[in-house]
Amino acid sequence: METTYQVRGMTCGHCVTAVSTELNALPDVTDVQIDLATGRVTVTSRSPLDADAVRAAVDEAGYDLVGA
Repeated sequence: METTYQVRGMTCGHCVTAVSTELNALPDVTDVQIDLATGRVTVTSRSPLDADAVRAAVDEAGYDLVGA
């Protein structure tokens, strides 16, 4: 299952690493791809992800999940 999110506030490679690390720690996540220029984050998982868990992971990394 592939889900795309919009994350606000990422400006560099460190930002990408921080968000990727937090999202990869969620259960069933198998891959995270981030387009820094657009803020688009695509998460591949074995099952649907809980929106609150995704928001909490992005918050923990220090960024804002837009919408969802």
